[in-house]
Amino acid sequence: MIKRMKWLAIPMALLLVMLTGCQAVGGLDINKALANSMNPSSSESKQKISIELVPAAGISAEDQKMIDLINSLYLTIDSGKVQDKNTASIKGSVGFQGKELPYQLSMDKHGMVIQLEGAKQPLYISLDDSELGYPDMSQYEENIQGFSQKVVQFAINHAPNPTKLSVKQVQDKVNGESLALTNLHVEVNGEELLAMVKPFLTEVVKDEAGLKELINAFYDTFYPVFTSMEEEGYDVGTDLPVGSKGAAVGAIHGELIESLNKFLNDYDASLEEVLKETPELTTVLGKNSTLNLDLYLDGKQNIRKQNLDLAIALPADEYIPFSAIKLHTESEIWNNGAEVSIDKIDTSAGVLDITEGDFTPGQLLRNFEADSLMYKTLMNDLKITEKLIWLDPEDEYDGIISKKNVSFAPLRYLSEQLDAEVKWTKGSKQIVIIDDLNGREIVLTVGSDKATIGGQSVTLPQPVFVHSDGTTYVPLRFIAESLGATVTKDADGWIIIERK
Repeated sequence: MIKRMKWLAIPMALLLVMLTGCQAVGGLDINKALANSMNPSSSESKQKISIELVPAAGISAEDQKMIDLINSLYLTIDSGKVQDKNTASIKGSVGFQGKELPYQLSMDKHGMVIQLEGAKQPLYISLDDSELGYPDMSQYEENIQGFSQKVVQFAINHAPNPTKLSVKQVQDKVNGESLALTNLHVEVNGEELLAMVKPFLTEVVKDEAGLKELINAFYDTFYPVFTSMEEEGYDVGTDLPVGSKGAAVGAIHGELIESLNKFLNDYDASLEEVLKETPELTTVLGKNSTLNLDLYLDGKQNIRKQNLDLAIALPADEYIPFSAIKLHTESEIWNNGAEVSIDKIDTSAGVLDITEGDFTPGQLLRNFEADSLMYKTLMNDLKITEKLIWLDPEDEYDGIISKKNVSFAPLRYLSEQLDAEVKWTKGSKQIVIIDDLNGREIVLTVGSDKATIGGQSVTLPQPVFVHSDGTTYVPLRFIAESLGATVTKDADGWIIIERK
């Protein structure tokens, strides 16, 4: 019944669902505000987001250090611009430990470009469904957005009001301009939110006409989508009757009502059982989990300002070093519907496309100047070059072979675990391993104990060999140490390869 609490990235639409069951409160048209928020036009904005972990009692110094790092994080959007529903840009900074990392982002329907200070090339993320192997849904986007709005409007019309809900007229500043605004203030806690579920679903069951209308809209929106996807070979897992909308709507409505009635009949007993079996939920969904929201709307019901504080209380647990998670965000929006042009990022010198396969730590680091804050953060704070590999000599899966007191490991497996690239010309006995971090080449020859590291000749403890199964094996310690790692054994015989 209750699987988990989702507390990050709360969409505005879902927040509005929690606000009220009335279409108008104190003269404020919630449905119109909803429509405006779900149909973004051009605008400019600024925002700040921060997170706080509340330390639990008696935590270790290491846990406190981790919490202090996370609590120092914040995201600032100094200039957010929306040109249309597909085109936007952001300029801002990420703050942590008293430092600030400037960033810029721009996006259109094809992709997203991210420029970080110190980057030689901006990062690129493709948003083209065809490139990602997904079906083209662009022709259905408008209908799907319209259906989403109907779902949230339906939910608003049937949701009970929170106890603390107020509307008042205020004079406040947005981007330095003093405006007459309507302030919608909402406070709700976990206990109240949980208590709203049953009354909400009870009202939904009563509204036969409204529910059927919503199911009709679902059919009209998604039947063409499902049909198109099936024609392209995708398994969508639906059996909507072809050419029989009435039968489909009737069947879906009947099954939904039957399921909801059963759910409601069992709700109190099931909830009691869930809370008994999982007492931690009484904390997460308790009075100390709170949402405080202030929305400021203009005369056209456009949201112009928002302040949100969300706190999620967590049960005491030896594996969780914090007792609560708090999220704070504040934002201002202006130039609604005006002509807005985004700040495009120059990509003429190329981009680093991070949607094309996995990137190694070395590839990522080489894209940043060595004296840049991002480079130092990746190296010193995020420690992306660190590796810790455990191998069991007795486990066939790890493939360790011992010959003349020398441990051998599969060449490609061990090299790739340390992010190195392996090159082997077909028909040749020579193998080249390229260190991911410094580009240094290690040249080996099958059947020989002679090798070179960065052009310097060295002798291996035993020759490289090809096993009967076709796998090439190399002395484990030699390769690991040549790639900047250390090799040790623990008391149980496990081989530990570590790179710091």
